[in-house]
Amino acid sequence: MKKIPTEVFNNWVTLGKDKGMQQNHSKAVENMISYATQRLKKFSFIDAGCGNGWVVRNVSKIENCISATGIDGAFNMIEKAKKEDPLNNYFCDNLIQWSPSEKVDLVHSMEVLYYVEKPESLIHHIYSNWLKDKARLIIGIDFYFENTNSHDWPEKFGISMMQLFDESTWKSFLINVGFKKVESWRVGAKKNWSGTLILTGTK
Repeated sequence: MKKIPTEVFNNWVTLGKDKGMQQNHSKAVENMISYATQRLKKFSFIDAGCGNGWVVRNVSKIENCISATGIDGAFNMIEKAKKEDPLNNYFCDNLIQWSPSEKVDLVHSMEVLYYVEKPESLIHHIYSNWLKDKARLIIGIDFYFENTNSHDWPEKFGISMMQLFDESTWKSFLINVGFKKVESWRVGAKKNWSGTLILTGTK
C-alpha cells in the first residue's frame, strides 16, 4: 500500500536512507547554492523540505550567511536535524501552512515540490510569505516528464502523492505567480538520466 510522503521519509530516517539522499543530491545542490549565492553579500536562507538538515548545515557555514532555517513535514527528519545541528532553526510543519517570522533572501528546495497536491500554490505561498522583494527561489527536481527513468518512482517507493510535470510546466508555475528572470537548466545528465532539473526566479 502506498503511503503519504511524510510517512515514507519518516521511515527512511529509521532505515538510514536519509544519508543516501544527501549523497545523491549533493552535486545538484552545490550547483544551485553556488549559483544562488554568487552575488549575495549577506543573506538569510530557508531550505523547504530540509530533510535531515544537511543543506542548512552547509549553507550556514558560508561566511555571508546570516541565518539558515530548515522546514520539513517529516518529524523524524526534523528530530535528526535538531540533534545534529543545535545552532540553526528547524521546524516540523506543513510547508503550505507555515511561514517564517521574517522573510528571507533565498529559499532553496531540492526534490520536494512535486510531493504536494498543488505545487503552484506552494510556490505562490513561498513567493508571497517567505521571500523579501528581489529575493530568489531555486528548486531542484529529479521527478519530471523528460526524465523518463523517474516515472516509476511512485510504484517503486510506494508514495501516494507525486506530481509529474514537464519542464515548461514547472517554469510556468514560477512565471504565473510573479517570479522574474525565470531560468532552468539541468545538472548531472548521463545515459538514461536527464539530470536534475533546476529552476529559479527572483521576486
